[in-house]
Amino acid sequence: MKFAMNGALTIGTMDGANVEMREEVGDDNIFIFGLLVDEVQKLKEEGYDPYRYYHADSLLRAALDLLETDEFTPGYPGQLAAIRHNLLDGGDPYLVLADFADYVKTHEKIDAEYRDQKNWARKAILNTALMSKFSSDRSIRDYANNIWNLEPVNR
Repeated sequence: MKFAMNGALTIGTMDGANVEMREEVGDDNIFIFGLLVDEVQKLKEEGYDPYRYYHADSLLRAALDLLETDEFTPGYPGQLAAIRHNLLDGGDPYLVLADFADYVKTHEKIDAEYRDQKNWARKAILNTALMSKFSSDRSIRDYANNIWNLEPVNR
């Protein structure tokens, strides 16, 4: 939210604060990728297999395989192998691999849109202007009223 308040355009999945942010800034000023709730539920019900995505996508496979080398940790091969292991053998609990192809596609869209600097600047300005709902005062008031059920104290 802080980035968006300063004009950054958000890329994210349709969960958490991104749901509210999308409502405020509109579909044209946020980049949403990945599975939606009903798609996640369906995939889990069918039996999610991260290896299916690994074997089907050469870019994903290459990226994960790099984690076993020293590409990102020169002189220390395998330092990041646990990430690969967690995603593939650990069941990928957040379905990262299922969202990967759409993430790449969304980045391609971002790249194309960024080349139109006038439109990108417009989006950044709108992000700043439309994020005013997300103040710490409102958040605290919402938590106090809707979660903690607190009454104001008069001094």
